[in-house]
Amino acid sequence: MDLSSPSNQSSTSKWNLFLFPITFKRIFVSAITIFILMFVSFYVIFNLTMSSFNAQFLFRFGFLSQILPTNQETPLQVCDYSYGKWVRDESYPLRSYSESCPFLDPGFRCRQNGRKDDEYLKWRWQPHSCDLPRFNATDLLERSRNGRIVYAGDSIGRNQWESLICMLARAVPNQSDIYEEKGKPITKHKGFLSMRFREYNLTVEYYRAPFLVVIGRPPQNSPHKIRTTVRVDELHWFSEKWVGADVLIFNAGHWWNEDKTVKMGCYFQEGGQVNMSMNVMEAFQRSLQTVRSWVIKNLDPERSHTFFRSYSPVHFRNGTWNKGGLCDKEREPETNYSRLEDEPANNQLISKVIKQMKNESRKVQFLNITYLTEFRKDSHPSLHREPGTAADAPQDCSHWCLPGVPDTWNELLYAYLLNMGFKTK
Repeated sequence: MDLSSPSNQSSTSKWNLFLFPITFKRIFVSAITIFILMFVSFYVIFNLTMSSFNAQFLFRFGFLSQILPTNQETPLQVCDYSYGKWVRDESYPLRSYSESCPFLDPGFRCRQNGRKDDEYLKWRWQPHSCDLPRFNATDLLERSRNGRIVYAGDSIGRNQWESLICMLARAVPNQSDIYEEKGKPITKHKGFLSMRFREYNLTVEYYRAPFLVVIGRPPQNSPHKIRTTVRVDELHWFSEKWVGADVLIFNAGHWWNEDKTVKMGCYFQEGGQVNMSMNVMEAFQRSLQTVRSWVIKNLDPERSHTFFRSYSPVHFRNGTWNKGGLCDKEREPETNYSRLEDEPANNQLISKVIKQMKNESRKVQFLNITYLTEFRKDSHPSLHREPGTAADAPQDCSHWCLPGVPDTWNELLYAYLLNMGFKTK
């Protein structure tokens, strides 16, 4: 028996009718919210799945998120210029120098040496999360006025050094105002070269030191199979000339392998003792610590900006450099991610040293060019080497045509210098 009065029933019905729209709105809003969340989740998963960069980054280079130094002190330093993609840009060659730059080694002038196509010049590096600042030669010359920019390392460092000289030379109307201080020719030779930009009282210098540390004769009474030693605890004697550099770019890597060390009778030495059980990567790590100690002791922490450039990949196909390896058929960047090589162990060791030096309040940066360079199988001299090279000489799939890929390395260098607020005093 319903004890409710008619008036109460009427009031309840009216109240339920009043609540119905509110309840419906809440259900509708909840449904829309769930739909939006599902859509966003699907979008994120789809992009992570379909993006070749993300997939390859996680698979091959994910460990770098743990080892690479990060710095979020300023918005400019959030971007990692090292990861992105190559974008075809027909206008890119128009912004660059040409092979007529008088400061190029003949071996890097690929088109003058017979290469017919210029497709390798039409690719621009585009970082994933930002834009790479456009290189401004006049700005860098002004920032470097009365200063010194020094490259030290192997012949790949020479590639980058010549690239920067030609990039800067575009802002100098009178090319005779740029000259080698001792009148030395631009040739591949042992030693060092120093190019002076007279108007800016700036020198851009290159020192050939493939291991960065000393390589020399073994101690007396060493076993006969020891022909030379790499002294991992003694920096190259050129280092006395590096003191006072405003920008110092180290590179090493191509000589740190068994083929160019122990298999050639070159072992590793500390003090007066040869350690024949020391492997190549352990020796490389110790040499990096020698470099770090020298930087801490000899460079002004306020003035000097130190860079360690990472390993520059090679692209020999169907053989090694001395066993028929080729790259002359390549005409565009690599698109098959499965063919990319793993990140070399050298880079992990360099990164650890960079972190140590940052903790010691040094202006230091890892110039990581390995990933972006790994794609550029198309930009080596290959068989288009300097005039006079023997017809049966190995192809050059280690160095780079100029203009070419090292220009991008220098664009990254410029971007990091801007981030660091570089300017000579």
